[in-house]
Amino acid sequence: MHVQQLLKDYLEIHGYWVLFVGTFLEGEAVLLLAGFLAFQGYLDIVGVICTAWAGSFLGDQTFFYLGRFKGRVLLKRFHSIAKKFREALKLIEKYGNFVAFISRFTYGFRIVLPIILGITNLAPRTFLWINLASALSWAVLFSLLGYLFGKSASLVLDNVSNYEHYLVLALLGFICIAWCVHAYHVWKLKKPARERLARMRAHKLHEGK
Repeated sequence: MHVQQLLKDYLEIHGYWVLFVGTFLEGEAVLLLAGFLAFQGYLDIVGVICTAWAGSFLGDQTFFYLGRFKGRVLLKRFHSIAKKFREALKLIEKYGNFVAFISRFTYGFRIVLPIILGITNLAPRTFLWINLASALSWAVLFSLLGYLFGKSASLVLDNVSNYEHYLVLALLGFICIAWCVHAYHVWKLKKPARERLARMRAHKLHEGK
């Protein structure tokens, strides 16, 4: 049997489970790839959207209730969550319940924001409906972005299947570049805070002498 057919058979059986787990946790990269694979015929685009919707929705519901029942413990135990707690509270104060909708679109806060929303007095029923709408919009957007990436490639290349490995690498490269640009932007925004902290430490050391 042709290797391509073996790959297709494997993805048809296991691809949706991998997608579900990926979207349960974070998922943009795996969802973009799934959208591209749907264009190639390895997966079904409706199945990709539904799986991503379910994984994303259930993931945020889990993190919300984790915050509801264990949020205070997590803040004390995990420094990374406590560090983002104040930043997340500022977002909640500024945007209110809309934060529940945009949480999965905010890189670096995808898991933390639902946990923190669970700690607040946001009603579980309100979060559920917002989460349903947010998960659906996110699943449709990133699935179609991956699908349209393949569609755009087909307008330039005669046979996309001959170049699919290169296209997957190109897509992964684009994701990595986007992540690096975002990381640099965050690092630059936090530079004044780091400089103030360094000055405070230097001042304390000078006073100690």
